[in-house]
Amino acid sequence: MKNRLKVLRAEHDWTQADLAEKLEVSRQTINAIEKGKYDPSLPLAFKIARLFAVNIESIFSDEA
Repeated sequence: MKNRLKVLRAEHDWTQADLAEKLEVSRQTINAIEKGKYDPSLPLAFKIARLFAVNIESIFSDEA
């Protein structure tokens, strides 16, 4: 799954650690999501979308 998490994080001038703290996950989780090595759970995806005040589809998309 492709995502815009790194772009959104950069727009807010947050480090991976900053974002991880806000989402209550590890920095390694943020890194893995950004690199496309890990797909977040649905609750985490909603939490990310709420944090950035956007809909899930504007962050995550399938690679089809």
